[in-house]
This record gives sequence, structure tokens and C-alpha cells, in this order.
Amino acid sequence: MPKIPGVNHRDAVRALEKAGFRIVREGKHVVMTDGVRILTIPRHNPVNAYTLGGIVRDAGLTVEKFRDLL
Repeated sequence: MPKIPGVNHRDAVRALEKAGFRIVREGKHVVMTDGVRILTIPRHNPVNAYTLGGIVRDAGLTVEKFRDLL
């Protein structure tokens, strides 16, 4: 699994919004969807590198594409 270290959860949410996801629900986690996929982003700063790598993979993005969106 690719690692993306040191990313704030707000920056990750903003990047995923640029990729076409929207926020469905917020609480201890931010739940986002694009109509097909559902992603759950924890509100930790920074988000664990392995966790964020899995979120990016589940979103159907590559690490390079995600970094471009940041």
C-alpha cells in the first residue's frame, strides 16, 4: 500500500472534493461519496500514512494524482 505521510484531514477532504467526491456526513470521521464509492476519512492530524494510502486507493486515484490534487 502506498504511503502519503503528513497530510492534514482537511487537506485530504479538499483534494477528494476536487476529484468529485462530496461530504455526506461529518462526526468523528468525514464520510464522502461520489455516487458509487463511499470513503471514510478520520479527523486525525496528520492522517496515518497507511490509512490515507488506502483511502486514495479506494477512491480510485493514484498517489501521484492525489498529490497533484493537494
